[in-house]
Amino acid sequence: MPSSSDRPDYVDRARRAWEDLYPDLDLRPLDVIGRITRIGALALTRLERELEPRGIGRTEFEVLSALARSPHPLRASEVTSVTGISGASTTKHTERLAKLGLVERLRLERDGRVVLLSLTDTGRALVESELPRRVQSERLMLDGLSEDELEVLTGLLRRIARNVEDQTFS
Repeated sequence: MPSSSDRPDYVDRARRAWEDLYPDLDLRPLDVIGRITRIGALALTRLERELEPRGIGRTEFEVLSALARSPHPLRASEVTSVTGISGASTTKHTERLAKLGLVERLRLERDGRVVLLSLTDTGRALVESELPRRVQSERLMLDGLSEDELEVLTGLLRRIARNVEDQTFS
């Protein structure tokens, strides 16, 4: 019986189908990017399910997390920059989070047009309870990898992420 790492996965099956249609095309990028995309999609779906009982979604958790990591309140544009979500999405999610009592909006004293966002105590408590669950869930996804393998994988993924960021933002 093949080990779990030898068993064909979704990407293997998709690649075989593409190879039949395009036998002369080098499909090796699918082996990596296809898996990154697949893992990301499955991980985000899992996170959505885990957050559902708390009444928030993944993007809202990202907004809360950005605010939790910041030592000071953030402008909406800063939340947009940190999370990578659109400005309109930031507005929509922060309005909902404010209605839920998880985020508060503060007007800047010297310029009342500027709105700063910060976590309420309830919002901070939610992040503090959910973050360890998220980390544990993601730890399970890495089950079976040694410390050395995790270090190598992290370095390789960092290089790919930089390539994508450089191509996207240049």
